Amino acid sequence: MKKIAACIGGGVIGGGWVARFLLHGWDVNVFDPAPDAQRKISEVLNNARRSLPALADVAMPEEGKLVFCDSLELAVSDAQWIQESVPERLDLKHKILGQIQSHCSDNAIIGSSTSGFKPSELQEHSTNPGQIMVAHPFNPVYLVPLVELVPSVKCPAQSVEKAQSILTAIGMKALVVRKEIDAHIADRLLEAVWREGLWLIKDDIATTEEIDDAIRFGFGLRWAQMGLFETYRIAGGEAGMAHFIGQFGPALAWPWTKLMDVPKLTDELVQKIADQSDRQSGKHSIRELERIRDDNLVGIMRVQKDANWGVGEMLREHDQRLTELVPQIDSAPDLSQPLTMYQGKVLPAWIDYNGHMNESNYLQVMSIATDNFMTFIGADGAYVESGKSYFTVETHICHIDEVKLNKPLEVKTQLIGHSEKKMHLFHSLYQPETGVLLATGEHMLLHVDLEAGKTCNAEKPINSKLATIFSHHYSLEKPKGLGRSIGC
Repeated sequence: MKKIAACIGGGVIGGGWVARFLLHGWDVNVFDPAPDAQRKISEVLNNARRSLPALADVAMPEEGKLVFCDSLELAVSDAQWIQESVPERLDLKHKILGQIQSHCSDNAIIGSSTSGFKPSELQEHSTNPGQIMVAHPFNPVYLVPLVELVPSVKCPAQSVEKAQSILTAIGMKALVVRKEIDAHIADRLLEAVWREGLWLIKDDIATTEEIDDAIRFGFGLRWAQMGLFETYRIAGGEAGMAHFIGQFGPALAWPWTKLMDVPKLTDELVQKIADQSDRQSGKHSIRELERIRDDNLVGIMRVQKDANWGVGEMLREHDQRLTELVPQIDSAPDLSQPLTMYQGKVLPAWIDYNGHMNESNYLQVMSIATDNFMTFIGADGAYVESGKSYFTVETHICHIDEVKLNKPLEVKTQLIGHSEKKMHLFHSLYQPETGVLLATGEHMLLHVDLEAGKTCNAEKPINSKLATIFSHHYSLEKPKGLGRSIGC
């Protein structure tokens, strides 16, 4: 069944939803009567295509089909997910949600991007209130994974689970809010910092740039990977959170903040903030700032991905989901020829400063081919769990040609030799569109007992599979470059 999403409203948030769904293979119908909606969404998509795939270490699915609809009815009639992203006016949202429900399927999920209204407020006057829930994202929607999923008591549990599953499948962290509340969770926290910032500017204690520096060079770095409470747990030392609260809790009664008061946003204060913001960031266009923001977000999240921590752990899990969306290697290939052990394309994260695939990623692709070959002969994840595996002990990569972003790749693998404790592979990396040879890799692997930390014989089924493959491969022409070393 084709997955179809409808996005009603194509501004900054709506356009981000379009990109998030589209780049995960969903067809997306858009309805936005604004005359420049297509241009704005096109610009958001360009940024998303540049940055979102850079978070993945596997190929993204084929991009879905984008359709700009002349009516709301056409946009929602066959959609499984409908995202409303119109301005924050309750009367307008009621009107739009009513129109959506008049034309959509009763089984469709309707998510609202509202940052402040409760789902029960959105459901007023609705004929099918359980269909509507808050799905509040964060800008840029195509990159920042958090979405606050807020149901009301009228939303069936199975609908919430379905919504959470869909959002997870498009790479988002769907945080189900336990009780509906104005402004949900994140914006309530943000508003506290925002109010303090306004007072600091009004009272000439700090400028917009100085406040931003205090965040990005200070606690913002900690919050990005540990949040609020885990950060304070560490601040409590070995005694933990209870000690921290006991030591610093009394300060909450001191008159440090003005959270219960809001400075009046006079024309003078608004102009003061705008002037400071222009001095801080005016040298960059909005599109330049968006690209700088996106690159920094990708870098921060990829560091956490390497550490398998926080958002990085979520990204690794999403890579596994993405892998299931792309064609897999044939489990029963023709053994009379070198075996196709990798098919993919050059990912954004693999591109170097010259615009070509980084040399380390040639090895990464061949390592994936080796892993696929190991799985093919039975040395898969379950085999590793049993305490046995193959370790690469020697590698020689020959770089033959360059390859650019999104170009397809294919690795053909030939078994050069094997014994009960060894496996000798030769990978040839091609660009399948042209048949051009891009690189070769020769790899020697030893079979290892992981507990003992030394070599041992492979299990009989694996040696038998290797013998079968080698009986076909030993008569093949020896690949050019076999046994080569630097300078030869």
